Amino acid sequence: MDQHQATVAPDDETTGLIDVEQAEAALVEHYPRLVRLAYLILPPGIGRTRRVLAAHALAQRALPRNRGYGTGPDQHPEVELPWQRGTKGPAADSGYAYVRLRVLRLALRAARPRRWWQRPPALPQVFGLRLFPRSGGADELALEKALSELSGPGRAAYVLLELEQLGEHETRTLLRTAGVTDARAALEEAESVPDPAGSRDGSLLESAEFDPCSLQARPTDLMRRRQHLRAVLVAVVALVVCGTLLGMPGEGWGPTSAAAPSYARNPSSERALDPDRLTRATPDAWRTASRADFSSWPARGDRVRDTELLRRALAVWARPGRSVRVSATLGTQSGPPSGPPQLLFAGEVDQASVVLLYDGLRVARYAETGEGGAAALDFARLDAADAATSTALVLSRTDGNVRYLTAPWVRHAWVRDLLRPGVAPRSLHRSGDGVTDPVRTVPRLRPCRGWPALQFGSRLVADLGELAPARLTYGAPGAGVRDVAGRAARASWARTGCRLAMMRTRGVRSVNAWRFAAQALPEAGGHAAWLCTRADTWRGTGSKVLAQFQPWDTRRGASGAVAAGADNSPACGPREPRVLAGVLWKARSGHWYLLAAGSRQVTGIVATGGVRGRSYGRGLTLPAKAGARADLRARLMNGDRMGPLR
Repeated sequence: MDQHQATVAPDDETTGLIDVEQAEAALVEHYPRLVRLAYLILPPGIGRTRRVLAAHALAQRALPRNRGYGTGPDQHPEVELPWQRGTKGPAADSGYAYVRLRVLRLALRAARPRRWWQRPPALPQVFGLRLFPRSGGADELALEKALSELSGPGRAAYVLLELEQLGEHETRTLLRTAGVTDARAALEEAESVPDPAGSRDGSLLESAEFDPCSLQARPTDLMRRRQHLRAVLVAVVALVVCGTLLGMPGEGWGPTSAAAPSYARNPSSERALDPDRLTRATPDAWRTASRADFSSWPARGDRVRDTELLRRALAVWARPGRSVRVSATLGTQSGPPSGPPQLLFAGEVDQASVVLLYDGLRVARYAETGEGGAAALDFARLDAADAATSTALVLSRTDGNVRYLTAPWVRHAWVRDLLRPGVAPRSLHRSGDGVTDPVRTVPRLRPCRGWPALQFGSRLVADLGELAPARLTYGAPGAGVRDVAGRAARASWARTGCRLAMMRTRGVRSVNAWRFAAQALPEAGGHAAWLCTRADTWRGTGSKVLAQFQPWDTRRGASGAVAAGADNSPACGPREPRVLAGVLWKARSGHWYLLAAGSRQVTGIVATGGVRGRSYGRGLTLPAKAGARADLRARLMNGDRMGPLR
């Protein structure tokens, strides 16, 4: 192949060549759009000025280097591009498609966390000025906040869908070509961005708020600029002196520790990091405590007196080094403790040293594979826990298996398959310290064939990929919520368990399933149940609500249809214990029907739009056509009106 050209494969039958000059022309012509694309994919947390400069650097680096002037061959001369006949706009230009793919790859790579050996990319340098786009309105700020909660691939999927106006298939193919391993998950993240961000055909993404080419300039701190040179010189001298002292044998940080060096000596911080000052509950404190939660757990494990291990765990918590893998559940801060935390566990688990610490708000899990070796630090917010939500914590995840540390008040433990309500649970062995045998986690396979849950007495908890398993309950919101016990509760969860996959890694505290209505199906099709499933988080916000339509003859593992879903909604909870939902249902004869149902407060339902009709009760059944869209409204006992869950 000529080194002035790169291969493009529009489809399986045709192959074209992109000249480097053609790519350069596309870059110059569409430079503002490419910079905007990189700016939107980069994580907002790096700051607006650095994000602007990084976006320009990535767009400029997208030009292939193989121009034939002695600069060496391009590292990726052959690039397959997704192509679709009839494409209009900038995407119809093969040169633009090629450069866009390179910008997408570079932006996704820059959005990933850097390893300790990786150097940050070189940026254009601007001294004495802060550059940032013009500020937008409330909608732009809301969209910026929503995008900041997505991963890099999720932001890329949203930008390709809304800014580039690509279809789902094109977006998924382009993401995979750019190196995204799970493009479907990225699309699901993008679809979770709420309106009005996605309701105006990408107009918000084209606003001045996200334009890194139309910038505002402001000076940096004028009063302190003259002092910077002297401050830098003093800091360099101080770092040399402190590094020499701290590197001496027996002093704080050393080359065998995973913690970063300490640059300040604060008496309060040092007391919080002293292993001798760790709080330890007595073995029987939970029996007399006014509230049974993590604060009443005793310190357990075979290394609770290992001062060196505890010192390393506290030091890494305060200042994790670059080699430490740090993770935190959504909404959980990962900063150091404000005072000496409480020790819950320290011991050997699956060839790793594990330490669990609790500061009243968070649980921190420290794990290392050897003294001073690879380390991991995980955080979970677990404040305001009670005896029902503080039954277990995850100690280790190895080869698809999980070991738990159970609460001291747990007498017996079993493993129950949610999808097999009629099968008796199997006993789960525990050590004297309350450490369980490995429990198989839920495989990410389709179809869903089983969902293991832990049973402690009458309570059920399920692993959702976090430090604390989520409690499962059943019943009407408020006083009617209870443990999953009884035939009706277990049968409902058997057709709901597989929906727990939609609630992973959200910081979920508890998940409640509630059958709010039952309905006879037309044409003697049997009966169906309407369930509302609500996941509440430890932080209070970020709840997820699903309304499900479940025919009673649904086979095991099939969860019926999700009629509606909502995030951050009070529906199906103590504040709003009511819900309305509807679906299109096809009878065996091939005829379609609109089915709708409401909770106990509903006295009538009205359908308008593609299907029209009304009922004077909690259920509605109307003939319909395939693909028909109807608007539902319900009247409540107090005269108010309510719309469907959305």
